[in-house]
Amino acid sequence: MKKLVILTGAGMSAESGISTFRDSGGLWDRYPVEQVATPEGYAANPKLVIDFYNERRKQLLTVKPNRGHELIAELENFFDVTVVTQNVDNLHERAGSHHVIHLHGELTKVTSSWQPNNPKYIKELKPEEYEVKMGDTATDGSQLRPFIVWFGEAVPMIETAIDYAEQADIFVIIGTSLNVYPAAGLLNYVPAHVPVYLIDPKEVAITSGRHVNVIRKGASEGMCELKKMLLNETA
Repeated sequence: MKKLVILTGAGMSAESGISTFRDSGGLWDRYPVEQVATPEGYAANPKLVIDFYNERRKQLLTVKPNRGHELIAELENFFDVTVVTQNVDNLHERAGSHHVIHLHGELTKVTSSWQPNNPKYIKELKPEEYEVKMGDTATDGSQLRPFIVWFGEAVPMIETAIDYAEQADIFVIIGTSLNVYPAAGLLNYVPAHVPVYLIDPKEVAITSGRHVNVIRKGASEGMCELKKMLLNETA
């Protein structure tokens, strides 16, 4: 089976009703990034940050995967699919994708404030536990914090993602501005002969100089078109 690697960003989940950060009216308009998505913001006001992610978690209960998510999962019938996502939601998993690498953490998980990347302290929350409070502690005694990679923190899963990008037979980019590093650099690791597809209704600047097949549509419409293209090529 050909290895299909798909990099997804905020535009992937926008059709499901999850607020994107960068667009006008997005989350960054309402919450300065420094306050809710940096280690310094967390140190200054942990309650604000914990409440912010409690709200994001509750939003997950009100949204569903869109057709784009489902089509990616369906491609597992034809390809060896790996999803590398910048999103912290669980919509890929809920749509049926079995191999998802989360670069920026996972909203439904919490971890130790002292050792956030130690697997021993990472815990999946059940929906009834989505409201984390000050005083809720990890087993090392520290405050439970969101299992999110904040700006200024290392991205532990990037090496794994690079390994998959290097082995890709087909590489697809959906709904990401390619502005956030290190995720935006993954395209540089895709072998030169590998076809690259980009699905986005807006123009995305590709700086690497390589040829990219652009589908100027949203995630669901774009995935519908891409699925037909890929299956025609493998037929």
